[in-house]
Amino acid sequence: MDHPIKLLDVVALTEDLSEYHLRRGQVGTVVDILAEGQAFEVEFSDREGRTFESLGLRPEQIMVLRYEPLQI
Repeated sequence: MDHPIKLLDVVALTEDLSEYHLRRGQVGTVVDILAEGQAFEVEFSDREGRTFESLGLRPEQIMVLRYEPLQI
């Protein structure tokens, strides 16, 4: 992995999680690193900042959202 997922990274789901009413592209925040970086606790909140779901997810289930261009 070129850029490891870090605490407080903003991420998006790469797959639907219909059992939790979450869809691919849903945006959340990494709030804990689990199993020595093999999983991540991701918190999903509404526009008012109220958490509606918090899940442990594998790295392949999320992608980090970037705001800055790649530094070459």
